[in-house]
Amino acid sequence: MKKGGILNRHLAAAVAELGHGDGVLVCDAGMPIPAGPRVVDLAFRAGIPSFEDVLAGLLDELVIEAATAAQEVRAANPAADGLLNGSFPELAYVPHASLKELSAGARLVVRTGEARPYANVLLRCGVFF
Repeated sequence: MKKGGILNRHLAAAVAELGHGDGVLVCDAGMPIPAGPRVVDLAFRAGIPSFEDVLAGLLDELVIEAATAAQEVRAANPAADGLLNGSFPELAYVPHASLKELSAGARLVVRTGEARPYANVLLRCGVFF
């Protein structure tokens, strides 16, 4: 049994399969999930697990070279915007409709139980060397 890191076997396996350039959408419970990407749905109840907790766990395990969020998060969810800005120095913003379109190209979607609007980010995996 693992003693740390991501314990959910489905998410741990999906993370292990990611490579340089792969997209990972970490999203709230309301984000439409496109057909195509592998989905690990962690949502249990409204707010559980939180976007912040899931994102922190993924950032402990992944090298990220780029991140994109919906520009609407700035006004609608300042807490999530602050979290994203604190985690990604070069965060790109696009309209929410564009983020939904971009998410179709993700390799993995991780759905959280987050119940605050626009708590979504599309990550692009980097390489550790």
